[in-house]
Amino acid sequence: MIYENDLVYIKEEKSEVPWLVVFTKREIKEFSEATLAEKSEIFRLLDIIEKEMLDYYNPKKINIASFGNMLPRLHWHIMARFENDSYFPEPMWGQVQRTAELNLPSFENFVENLKVKLESF
Repeated sequence: MIYENDLVYIKEEKSEVPWLVVFTKREIKEFSEATLAEKSEIFRLLDIIEKEMLDYYNPKKINIASFGNMLPRLHWHIMARFENDSYFPEPMWGQVQRTAELNLPSFENFVENLKVKLESF
C-alpha cells in the first residue's frame, strides 16, 4: 500500500514502467456509483500522481485507464510510458514491441516524493 485515506487507496502494479493503481475503498463497479467525494478524490490523486510522474521520470506520455473487466471494482491505472519500453506505442496490455532497456530513477524515491505531495494537498 502506497497511500490510503477514508475513500481510496493506492497500490503499485509491478511492471517495467512506473505504474500505480487508485482504488475506491467501497466495493463499487462503476464510476457513476461513486459519491462526489470519491470522484473528487480520484481525480485529485490522478492529477498529483501524473504531475509527479512527469516531473520525476520525464516520460514520453502518461497513460490513465479504468477498465475493471478482470477486477470488477472501481479503479484507475496510471503509468509513465517511454518510447523504449517493451510495449510502446501499444498499451501495456498489448503486444510486446521490443525488449526494454529502461534505466529509470528509483521507484522508491518516486514513492517517497509522491507521499509528501499526497499528504500536503
